Amino acid sequence: MCALLVGLPNVTILGVGEWPSWLRVEVETRSPRADCAGCGTAAWDHGQREVLLVDLPVFGRPARLAWRKQRWRCPNPGCVVVTWSEQDPTIASQRSALTTRAARWATRQVGKHGRAVSEVADDLACDWHTVMDAVVLFGQVLIDDPARYATVTAVGLDETLYKREGRYRRQCWSTQIVDVERGQLLDVVAGREVHPVCAWFAARPAEWRDGVRWATLDLSSAYRVVFDTMLPDATQVADPYHVVHLANVALDECRRRVQNETLGHRGHKDDPLYRCRRRLVMARERLTVEGHERLIGLLAAGDPKREVWFA
Repeated sequence: MCALLVGLPNVTILGVGEWPSWLRVEVETRSPRADCAGCGTAAWDHGQREVLLVDLPVFGRPARLAWRKQRWRCPNPGCVVVTWSEQDPTIASQRSALTTRAARWATRQVGKHGRAVSEVADDLACDWHTVMDAVVLFGQVLIDDPARYATVTAVGLDETLYKREGRYRRQCWSTQIVDVERGQLLDVVAGREVHPVCAWFAARPAEWRDGVRWATLDLSSAYRVVFDTMLPDATQVADPYHVVHLANVALDECRRRVQNETLGHRGHKDDPLYRCRRRLVMARERLTVEGHERLIGLLAAGDPKREVWFA
């Protein structure tokens, strides 16, 4: 029953113990005697060492897999290989503190389901860096998968401010290249300049670029240059988010202008136009009847020429 519960091939269950916060399962492998990788001589037993790995929860409780790794020693004194430990990627990777199945589960939770790394770490009762290192290690295989570039018919570009650094809080930007039809991130380019993005498209085959029918942008003239140069046959469209964002920005600018013209100062908390600033950019279906009536009343009080109304 313990072997079925652990579910790992070629391992012997040595014991299952209860700890205050997690379940401890102790295993060792049934591997045959190894040969030295340097000279090929049959290795000698050099004892065991225990490695504690974070495993998947068992019945809702966090679990740890205590793997007693067999150590080997080369008997040949002239060999460059002295001692080594056994490795089994089906149990755990050499550079991961999680078992292979726990690392793959964490990668799917973070990458596919969009869960926070801290949330997955809480489920496994481990450190944030332990989960993040596993996601980077196992997710690299998915990132380097060339199949994600296949049959892209709609591509989109968007720039994101992802951090500020230095004494003067210098802005660091990145440009995301996305398959809009499938909702899949293709790549991330450092900065928001035109030349690196053009170089990314130039690295793709000509057949791939010819298959792109739609090019989505965020109303930036710089990205239009990219599409005009690299995707001349694609129809350029603006995505709905940036269209609505542009309308909201124009409405805010009109409200601020009318505020200064009518009262001679920026918005104060008791000014009608300042009080309704959030209701102005709220979707109509999200406004209650009472909220809509309050918005009409505040516009009537603070917008005498009905400029904000028409905006």
